Amino acid sequence: QVQLVESGGGLVQPGGSLGLSCAASGSISSFYVMGWYRQAPGKERELVARITSGGTTNYADSVKGRFTISRDNAKNTVYLQMNSLKAEDTAVYYCKADWFSRPSVWGQGTRVTVSS
Repeated sequence: QVQLVESGGGLVQPGGSLGLSCAASGSISSFYVMGWYRQAPGKERELVARITSGGTTNYADSVKGRFTISRDNAKNTVYLQMNSLKAEDTAVYYCKADWFSRPSVWGQGTRVTVSS
């Protein structure tokens, strides 16, 4: 019974920065992988970044060097810092928690629009 709630989305100009947060609540046990995904209009949902319980990170090639994923387990929160934003980053961003032996949980998403 874990719920994930994203926040921090909004409108930002190209080249700007935006930080997203994903707060988890409910019957939480240590999650193995926490990821950020995004879905642009007319496109499939894609992985943006992920972070394991041990802190290992993985990024899509399109965002590597610009985005940073991090977590604060004490606050049950995962973050995505997005820098040097491009128009192609426009999408609804979702967080996802994955465990070894129970179903994944998705947040409801937060919209990010990069436009001048």
